[in-house]
Amino acid sequence: MERREALRLLATGLALQLAPRNLFAALQEARVVLGTQTGLRTLDSHQNATVTAIAELIIPRTETPGATDVGVNQFIDLILTEWYSDEERHCFLNGLAEVDSRTQSLFEKKFADCSLRQQAAVLAELGEQMNEEAEAVRDHARPYRGSLPKPERNFYYMIRRLTLTGYYTSEEGAIRELGFELVPNHYDSCADDQETKKGR
Repeated sequence: MERREALRLLATGLALQLAPRNLFAALQEARVVLGTQTGLRTLDSHQNATVTAIAELIIPRTETPGATDVGVNQFIDLILTEWYSDEERHCFLNGLAEVDSRTQSLFEKKFADCSLRQQAAVLAELGEQMNEEAEAVRDHARPYRGSLPKPERNFYYMIRRLTLTGYYTSEEGAIRELGFELVPNHYDSCADDQETKKGR
């Protein structure tokens, strides 16, 4: 698998749509890309702290690993560096700066320095804003069936999607959360046939 194809699988979450038997082969190849990173290349240390805090709020550590435990911040940096267009990267980084501006205005400190309650309140506002933008897109577009249109240039939509994709394409996320089995516990291909014979 070529590096760009591996990144496409990760960035778009397409790896999760593969059949379970192909999922881990694709993920292992794609995740090798992360192992080649020697450090952050797009995010500076402060931006990384903000991304880490937001990702951990989206998927906190409970009895299963959180976003930080599986390196979601590094995944996001990789996608920003090697997959996102200049426009998408600019939109994402502006969104990070906007988050800090918001908390500076509300709490007189940067997002990463806020309490969990303050951070959660800001994320809730960003989620509401994302939904309002999606409603506006739907109202001005052709009739749209199903879920709301995706506000692709909305920062919260971008970081939420990257966080979920980064987490659920990790081995921990795929096995412990989604329940994918690399090697099934048992083989049942003839189970139905045997039961049918017993019933005759």
